[in-house]
Amino acid sequence: MDYTLHTTFPQDLQGEWNALLEETPTHVPFLRHEYLAAWTQTRGGGEWQELEIAVVTARQDGRLAGIAPLFLDRSTTPPRLMLLGSIEISDYLDLLASPADLQPFVDGLLPFLASAIPGWGTLDLYNLLEDSPTLAALESAARRMGWGYAAGQISHAPTIHLPGDWETYLAGIDKKQRHEIRRKVRNAENRHQMEWYTVQDAARLEEEVDAFIAMMRQDPRKAAFLNPAMREHLQATARFAFEHGQLHLAFLTFEGHKAAAYFSFSEGGKLWVYNSAWESAYAPCSPGWVLLAKVIQWAIDHNLREVDMMRGNEDYKYKFGAVNRYVTRVVCLPNPQL
Repeated sequence: MDYTLHTTFPQDLQGEWNALLEETPTHVPFLRHEYLAAWTQTRGGGEWQELEIAVVTARQDGRLAGIAPLFLDRSTTPPRLMLLGSIEISDYLDLLASPADLQPFVDGLLPFLASAIPGWGTLDLYNLLEDSPTLAALESAARRMGWGYAAGQISHAPTIHLPGDWETYLAGIDKKQRHEIRRKVRNAENRHQMEWYTVQDAARLEEEVDAFIAMMRQDPRKAAFLNPAMREHLQATARFAFEHGQLHLAFLTFEGHKAAAYFSFSEGGKLWVYNSAWESAYAPCSPGWVLLAKVIQWAIDHNLREVDMMRGNEDYKYKFGAVNRYVTRVVCLPNPQL
């Protein structure tokens, strides 16, 4: 393979990049070219003050065979190479390559990084799913070169596997929680004129995302990171997802007033629940639970096979039938003595 280092984000690779993502086992929204371009533009919604792009591509007979979407972080000593999208707002990250190309790509990537990018000390990769084949490929390549290798779980990533119909889904979760979901939905329907919708009008998209952000700000845990850069990141992410038919921005309303919202992606036969918010004034009617029930039913009705609840082990995810997976961090050290 022929390797190339890109020190600016390669905007011209959009088509090839996304085509390669279709072949990549870890096919997640956070690896799309548009998402990482937006993330780079806002430096992770303000998470990073500075970053140096170090995207590596590999071609085999002219065909794009692998991408390592990396950047150099000089805030540590020695500097470390990390995946674009790290750490906080991109739930899942990885290298891009087809199963057949992955091991050859990684075998050539590690020595290329050692020779092409001076001064770094650690390859520090966050947010790889535990079943990603990249873990085994990296370990094999690192051991072969005499590098240090370590991997460890850093977060829960629960997911809900969907059957073919709503009643079968309900029958498959805990009896107590099944009754609780039905009770909360019935209570909301009895107390309010309730509707829910997904955003379909491009002209109203920015306004609807701003309404979602305003609702998020009511949660003190989320308010702290909703700075202007994060708003820019969320707006850009919503725009590209909407343009590609992958945005599922859902609102629940009571008497026409927004009560809860879920910002998700619909891609690859899954619904990826990126973030949520609810209006505190309606807390007695559990609008977040009610809307999540509606969203899951929508996913079943549209023949999706999974609702990925993303990182975090919040209790409500398991009450809706989620099962655990884990996200890992992988560290490779060219000098294991460091």
